[in-house]
Amino acid sequence: MSAAPHPPPRIQIGNMACHILSDGKHRIDGGGFFGLVPRVLWSQVVAPDADNMIPAAVRCLLIETPDDLLLVDTGNGDKYAAAQRARLRLPAMRDRLLADLRAAGFAPEQVTKVLLTHLHNDHAGGMTRWNAEGKPEAVFPKAAYIVQGQEYQAASHPNERTRGTYVGANWQCLVGSGQLQAVFGGHDFGPGVRTETAAGHTESLQVVWVESAGEALLFLGDAASWGAHLERLAWVPSFDILPMVSIESKRKLQAEILDKDPLLVFQHDAHLVTARLRRDEARGALRLEGDITEDPTWDRVTGAHVYNARRRVFPLPSCRKLGNAGSICRSRWPRATRA
Repeated sequence: MSAAPHPPPRIQIGNMACHILSDGKHRIDGGGFFGLVPRVLWSQVVAPDADNMIPAAVRCLLIETPDDLLLVDTGNGDKYAAAQRARLRLPAMRDRLLADLRAAGFAPEQVTKVLLTHLHNDHAGGMTRWNAEGKPEAVFPKAAYIVQGQEYQAASHPNERTRGTYVGANWQCLVGSGQLQAVFGGHDFGPGVRTETAAGHTESLQVVWVESAGEALLFLGDAASWGAHLERLAWVPSFDILPMVSIESKRKLQAEILDKDPLLVFQHDAHLVTARLRRDEARGALRLEGDITEDPTWDRVTGAHVYNARRRVFPLPSCRKLGNAGSICRSRWPRATRA
């Protein structure tokens, strides 16, 4: 297995290093991420193609602490059959997350804890893989896999709406091996790493805080998977099973973010990787200042473009080039929008 063509961003938060890993970008119907928001509005955030498909990132977070190497979420993984891969427009490249892990300088055997924000397949699919006998086995063999207990119950007893995204092969073998562990509510994972629940997308979705030496980072997961979801409370994905609860969870997160000023990591935003939330007093609005941005159509981990949009919405600023295939940029995010 080779490393990804371009190394993942490394961010220092106090005494801890964080790496923003990628399981690649794929295409998905724009209506899924933007729900009841009219296309004429959300298309100003990301341009759909002729089939209404938009690029979606699948980011994970690797955290180095003095005692652990923690991975937050595992992406789609590679257990899909060919027909499913085609339907989901997944990249042809296999082991995308593991290639990015290698590019960051680590092997799967070094990961000691895997924190799952929730168990939807695009977050939990990489927990396991098929072995030579066609049975699932742990991708991170020495790690404890940690999930909210309420989420595990929901995933183990899916309903008509959730059955397609909860896949037992992702975690059932880990129950037998004793690697799957459940927590209930917010939990500390050693100095500087903690989770808190932010229900809405699922009943017990959890976000991850990294705090050290007066600095902070917040991995939002699907509490606000795109920057626009955090800026605009009413913008809720159609994937969220409790949309009104999502709004209240975001309202609480907004207040906490404005108080602590963490660097925010967006898991699915095709353009905005990290940003900080600011209050625009003149306009009575909240806005995001982008820190790391990407070309929405470029997949850093595969080094390829995922689709041709009908138009480019965001002109890219001057960037630190990562090769001929694309770029990753540190820039300001200029939009000011009402919360």
